[in-house]
Amino acid sequence: MNLRMERYNRFLYGFIPGLIFPVLFMWVYLNRFYPGDLSFLETLKQLYPGMILGKLLLLSTMPNLVFVFVFYKTEGFKLASGILMGAMPYFIASIFML
Repeated sequence: MNLRMERYNRFLYGFIPGLIFPVLFMWVYLNRFYPGDLSFLETLKQLYPGMILGKLLLLSTMPNLVFVFVFYKTEGFKLASGILMGAMPYFIASIFML
């Protein structure tokens, strides 16, 4: 493992972005593909009673899985496990919403 990757191979460096990236991806996805003039929170409130929010949560965690794959290939195991653990609340919530 090279010296640059070793410096950033920490669990916390993966956990914090693992919690933030799904929300950012969901915001970008809703602003780009969901029609309407509602704000982000109002759109989430509108989607909550149905199964669509659970599917949206699963879709928003896909970028995290790409990052996990990339960091495992570059031997950043702690960083990848932090990203995966940061995405776990989204996985669990989406399972209960489906």
